[in-house]
Amino acid sequence: MDTNTFLKALKEQGIELNDNQLQQFQRYFEILVEWNEKMNLTAITDQEGVYLKHFYDSLTAAMYFDFSEPLRICDVGAGAGFPSLPLKIAFPHVKVTIVDSLKKRITFLNHLAHELGLDDVAFYHDRAENFGKNAKFREGYDLVMARAVARMSVLSELCLPLTSKGGHFMAMKGPGLAEELEDAKVAIQTVGGEVKDIHTFSLPEEESERNIAIIEKRRKTPKKYPRKAGTPNKAPIQ
Repeated sequence: MDTNTFLKALKEQGIELNDNQLQQFQRYFEILVEWNEKMNLTAITDQEGVYLKHFYDSLTAAMYFDFSEPLRICDVGAGAGFPSLPLKIAFPHVKVTIVDSLKKRITFLNHLAHELGLDDVAFYHDRAENFGKNAKFREGYDLVMARAVARMSVLSELCLPLTSKGGHFMAMKGPGLAEELEDAKVAIQTVGGEVKDIHTFSLPEEESERNIAIIEKRRKTPKKYPRKAGTPNKAPIQ
C-alpha cells in the first residue's frame, strides 16, 4: 500500500489526514526500520507492507469505534506501538498508555514519541498482570486494546481489569476469532465483560481476514484478577 492509496483508503472510511500527520507516519516508518536493525520489532519492513499491515490495520479500529471523543486508551503488549500510536497520530486528542514487558521496546517507544512530537503518551515497562493490579491504573481506561497478543481467554483477564466500568476492551485479531470467543466465554464474564460487537472484514489489497471484538465492561472486576504473572497464559479461566 503506497502513501496515496493509504490516504485514499482512509478517506473512504471517513478518516482524513493532514500533511503533518502524513509526515509523522513517514517518520514512524523510517524509525521503525532503523531500530529494527538493532532489535526485533517487526518482520515487516518494506514500506508498502508497513503502511498496510501496521498503519492501516491499526487504524481499522477507528472504523468500528468512535475515536472522536477524548479517550483514555491503554494498549497492552503494543510491541512497536501498534495499534495505539497510529491511532494517536490520526486522533491527536486521545491519551495513550502502553504497557509492554520488554524494556528495549519501551526505549524504542520513548524515542519514537519524542521524534514524532507526540504528547499525552506514557510507556510502562511491566507485565500486564502486575499493571492491572496497580490501583493507579486499574479500571482507569475508557478503552483497552490488544492486537494479536494472546488468546481471548487470556486477553480478557489481562485487559478487562484495566477497563473502567462502562468502558470497552477491543481485541484486534486475524481469522479464528469465533472459536476463541467460545473458549473465552467464562473468562469474559468472570472479569466483568459482555461481548458487544464482532466485526469481520478484509484488509484491502491482500484480502486477508481481520476481526475486531468489542467487549463492554459491565461489572467491576473481582479483586483476585488478574492472577499473578504467567498464570493467565498457563491456566486460562475456564
